[in-house]
Amino acid sequence: MPGTVQSIERAAAILQVVAGSGGTLGVTDIAAAVGLPKTTAHSLLRTLLAVGFVEQDREGRYALGAGLLRLGSNHLDVNELRSRASNWADALASRSGQAVRLAALVEDRVVVVHHVFRPDDSVQVLDVGTTLPADRTALGRVLAAFAPHRSTRGAQDVARAELPAVRSQGYAVECGGFEAATGGVAAPVRGSTGLVVAAMGIAGPVDEVCDRRGAARPRLVGMVTEAAHAVSRELGWRG
Repeated sequence: MPGTVQSIERAAAILQVVAGSGGTLGVTDIAAAVGLPKTTAHSLLRTLLAVGFVEQDREGRYALGAGLLRLGSNHLDVNELRSRASNWADALASRSGQAVRLAALVEDRVVVVHHVFRPDDSVQVLDVGTTLPADRTALGRVLAAFAPHRSTRGAQDVARAELPAVRSQGYAVECGGFEAATGGVAAPVRGSTGLVVAAMGIAGPVDEVCDRRGAARPRLVGMVTEAAHAVSRELGWRG
């Protein structure tokens, strides 16, 4: 039986390390994580950069590239995503008392693919199919933070300092940014490879979701991140 190709194994290991970081990594950190000489890691990264599987920022650090993200998002059908997330979305709406939405990148747009109404008697409009701004919604900020800037329309408008914070804390918040009376919290949903394939979040009256300091209420942050992690596990992520 033919053996494995060492260079492909090494490239796959590098991609796993970069995906698992949730942000950007320098070549020294990557080389150490996969147990390769720095020169070897750098050579593999140049190849991955050339085919669009990684990209490099101004500081020379690496993140997953748009080419790989497109492969990941195309592999996961939106209907499958909605099906796997529906029970968790229903439970999150019931626990939080807020509306729940699931958004994904469709080409370069942030699009709502599933929506559970707020569990009260208020008049609500179904948002499925709606395009959201990447810079002013919690769902959009999550997708912008975990995707290369060029692959998300409007992501360049998100404050550069905000994206690392979203990646670090694992969620994004909006307190009246897109709609003055609405607040939201969203967290990333990962597929089996670790790539972020969607964002899951709640939306409701800003005074219920956010405190007077403009921060999300911790109870709701916990609910959202737990639900997003649960959907990620449904999709095969074991991180």
